[in-house]
Amino acid sequence: MADTPIKSVRGYSVWDSRGRPTVEVEIELQNGALGRAIAPAGASTGSGEAVDLRDGGLRFGGHGVGKAVASVNTEIAGQLVGMDAANQASIDKALIELDGTANKGRLGGNALIATSMAVAHAGAAAAGKPLWMWLSEGGDPMLPVPEIQIFGGGAHASGQMDLQDFMAVPHGASSFREATEWVAEVYRAAGDYMDSIGKRAGVADEGGYWPLFDSNEQAIEALVHSIKNAGFTPGTDIGVSLDIAATQMYRDGGYFLKREGRALSPDEWFDQLASWMEAYPILMIEDPFVEGDYDNHARFTAKFGDRAQIIGDDLLVTNTANIAAAAEKQACNTLLCKPNQAGTLSEAKAAHEAARTLGWGTVVSARSGETEDVTIAHLALGWGITQFKVGSFSRSERMAKWNEMLRLEQALGADARYAGRRPFERLS
Repeated sequence: MADTPIKSVRGYSVWDSRGRPTVEVEIELQNGALGRAIAPAGASTGSGEAVDLRDGGLRFGGHGVGKAVASVNTEIAGQLVGMDAANQASIDKALIELDGTANKGRLGGNALIATSMAVAHAGAAAAGKPLWMWLSEGGDPMLPVPEIQIFGGGAHASGQMDLQDFMAVPHGASSFREATEWVAEVYRAAGDYMDSIGKRAGVADEGGYWPLFDSNEQAIEALVHSIKNAGFTPGTDIGVSLDIAATQMYRDGGYFLKREGRALSPDEWFDQLASWMEAYPILMIEDPFVEGDYDNHARFTAKFGDRAQIIGDDLLVTNTANIAAAAEKQACNTLLCKPNQAGTLSEAKAAHEAARTLGWGTVVSARSGETEDVTIAHLALGWGITQFKVGSFSRSERMAKWNEMLRLEQALGADARYAGRRPFERLS
């Protein structure tokens, strides 16, 4: 494409949904096209993630991003000015080599992912295309199935409930719009149900209710009850998804359920998870065991992988080498794709393509520390990812992403297709 060299790269500090600083990058091209993107940040993180570079010290509780912003405005700008924004792979390769570390710790994964996404936006603007179309390889677009948090726990809600996410999956809907309408009713029904039993507390990091149930299983039961109260059939219209985030619960060789005051051995924990799988319409379960435990992940996948998606988040951290290792052990069957875990869009896309080659599913996911940035909605549609997880059905940083997908569906018009049950067709 003519006239798409990068003219300038500018980094700023802006605010995320937790009131913490994060990195925004603006790219301007020689032809005047602009691209802008903001890095998200996680609370529950895997040990192999790209480093979210923070300043430390007392200011902003150590969460300042002055170092990462400086990386953008000095070394990254110096490297990228003059490069062709239409060549995303080349730009991302330059960013990786410039940082020179395995975990993006020198310049900061937050600096790199914001830059990588901003370049994509600039390239799309120069081409006069929506971002999803710029990223697409020409396949038929398909609106993804949303995975929406109803109750939040774990690192998202100060550990009030041990499991991190209790989510609704409206795979029986006929469109993305209808899927969101169904979950809106479930979310409302869940609030009413908690009020009726005196268990409502606040709202968690990602917008879900922060319940005070007596046990984790009571929260699963409440989710199923809310789906029914909203007028839907659990498992047929709307399935259940659990993000266990087991690494956050693992200590001293076992799993500690703080809410219930129970410590379970790995075998006991396996049996506990298995009992939930048998009792409830669980379509998806994420990180059921501590991130390094390939053996129990594989045992669990062997038992339940033909009927549910066993999703690797901390286990995989959007990394192709980890995907290959997990595949060898048959430790899961679905990738959770978080671009900021990888550090660049090219690496995140490579992870998705590796998962697709294996016959796995992919869920593209936001983080707990989010902003109004809607890049991942376009990644899901453009890369052909048929599942989409951004948190709950409240808080503007979450709703911005659901709303962007609604706009994309509207723009597609008669060409809009909703993935619905397709991601789960291979499951019996």
